[in-house]
Amino acid sequence: MIDMHAVMIIAVAAIVTELIRFAPFVIFGDKRKTPEFITYLGKVLPYAIMGMLVVFCLKGISLVEAPHGLPELLSGALVVLLHIWKRNTLLSIIGGTACYMLFINFVF
Repeated sequence: MIDMHAVMIIAVAAIVTELIRFAPFVIFGDKRKTPEFITYLGKVLPYAIMGMLVVFCLKGISLVEAPHGLPELLSGALVVLLHIWKRNTLLSIIGGTACYMLFINFVF
């Protein structure tokens, strides 16, 4: 049986997500010039978010207990190398995730 409460939560989340994605096109349509501050945020925020994600992913590493953060650090290094080599974000993410999962399940 379908839980209507869960369906309603998913529906509201989907509607809000779409409204947020459409808002810039409605606010800054063809007639209005995008403010410089918004353009600046569009250039700076992706790097800031990536930095926050790296900190979040590495915050739980314990250097004094085995495996001393090796799975995280090796997988992170693989992500960097894959991205430098192929310049493909999806490949970097999938490669790093697969490497990490293999390390924690079979190596460490």
